[in-house]
Amino acid sequence: MKTAIVTDTTAYLPDDIKAELGIHTIPLLVTIDGKEFKEDADITTEAFYDMVRGKGPLPKTSQPAIGDFESLFSELAKDYDAVITIHLSSGISGTYMGAIQAAELVPELEVLPFDSEISAYPQGFYAIRAAQLANEGVEPRAIIEELKEMQKDVKAYFMVDDLSHLQRGGRLSGAQALVGGLLQVKPVLHFVDKVIVPFEKIRTSRKAMKRISDLLSEDAKNQLLDAAVIHANRYDDAVEWKKHLEEKHPNVDFTISHFGPVIGTHLGEGAMGLGWVKRRGT
Repeated sequence: MKTAIVTDTTAYLPDDIKAELGIHTIPLLVTIDGKEFKEDADITTEAFYDMVRGKGPLPKTSQPAIGDFESLFSELAKDYDAVITIHLSSGISGTYMGAIQAAELVPELEVLPFDSEISAYPQGFYAIRAAQLANEGVEPRAIIEELKEMQKDVKAYFMVDDLSHLQRGGRLSGAQALVGGLLQVKPVLHFVDKVIVPFEKIRTSRKAMKRISDLLSEDAKNQLLDAAVIHANRYDDAVEWKKHLEEKHPNVDFTISHFGPVIGTHLGEGAMGLGWVKRRGT
């Protein structure tokens, strides 16, 4: 059985990895001043942050249209028997449910949707592993079981420079944003039960990043990990953080990723994150 792997653009996987592994993507959308852009197709991450910097209205984000899913699945049905479609957490987006609904419109293709329960590059960990297994000829339902096992090992923590983006976008409660703003807190956040919640409240950005580094260190003691430093228009800081982490953890394979327009809308410019997973297979 030939299996295709699909994820959405909020995994922010590099083009070379997608090409090498044959990963297909479907874009989410961001609307700025009434104009709609498909992520990774109509707007670059750099252009996005330039356009929204300042105190203007918060951009709006939306999931792919059912018709876009249907078109992609129909095209894949020409060459594949099944597709595993991996999406950002259903707790913050309707993309996963959209994939389920679209699957019913393409009965000639077996579609297995997977809720990553997370987003950004940690979501990409699942797509990468699924593609490796699919390329080895592993059956799609066995791949899904592997992804479920991975969920025990995927970790991600991030800090934001301004909590108001999460609050205004409905991804964090108003009370939490108010407290953070008044105290100038830089909270460490993570996903629990598919939604974004505070992990710890920390006073400064530097201390928040150190706390996240310490959490990685706890998991890196006795195992090989794959990890991603993730930034919202802070590339130089990401490079510096990655260099520091690589010196400390030679058993961890690090990459640099970013928060693109859709996730960047909710986290805001200046956010930093770190995600990791126990290394599996190749």
